[in-house]
Amino acid sequence: MDKEEILKRAEDLARRCEGRGTPTNTGFLTPAERYALEHDQALREANMVFHGGHPDAERCIAFFLPDWMEADALDISEHIRAILLTAAFGEPGHRDYMGAILGMGVGREWVGDILVEGHEAIVLCQPSVLRHLLSIDKVGRCGVKAVEISLDEIPVREKKTEERRFTVMSPRLDAVAAGLFHLSRTEVTRQIAAGLIQLNYAECLKPDAPVKEGDVLTLRGTGKGKVTEIGGSSRKGRVFVTAELYK
Repeated sequence: MDKEEILKRAEDLARRCEGRGTPTNTGFLTPAERYALEHDQALREANMVFHGGHPDAERCIAFFLPDWMEADALDISEHIRAILLTAAFGEPGHRDYMGAILGMGVGREWVGDILVEGHEAIVLCQPSVLRHLLSIDKVGRCGVKAVEISLDEIPVREKKTEERRFTVMSPRLDAVAAGLFHLSRTEVTRQIAAGLIQLNYAECLKPDAPVKEGDVLTLRGTGKGKVTEIGGSSRKGRVFVTAELYK
């Protein structure tokens, strides 16, 4: 679903929520789709919350709540379920699990994060496909056993980040990406031209695109990081930047 289509769909859900006085929700959104909704002018007044079934979820559902409803009154377990898949032998990867799920005809928007750890994986999904996914018995070349677990049983994993501090002449994409990913400006320019660097989950081909606090930069095949602070200057007039690189 492209950006315009997801925004149109979300705006329709927001109007339906307001008109009927009942909650509405999207399917699971990509980080780019979530960012688009969070920054859409038409949705600025909507009572909108995001949840992916566990802390720091990458793929989340957008919920539109009526004015009378508080976010903590929303029972997430009615909208998101979790399945534990255990491989008897071997350790299938994320791609293997994704292939098994899509191979069953399940749409990607019905499935949230897939958390893989060793021979186990936890799959977040919407209730409508729960029973279907519980029938999975093979992932890749490995036989698996699928059981439903509660959202509370999902282990909280420590979020690993590395703080990086550097200076730039100006907080523009090529300069900040070079400091964040420890690359030369020449290499960063090449990566931008190849469409391998994203700014807030969207491809950006402009080396001079401005970067601000809270922006997320992604380098395909390497990782991503978030700019946490921009401010102050050195004696030579360079701007201080602080960022978190996700590991």
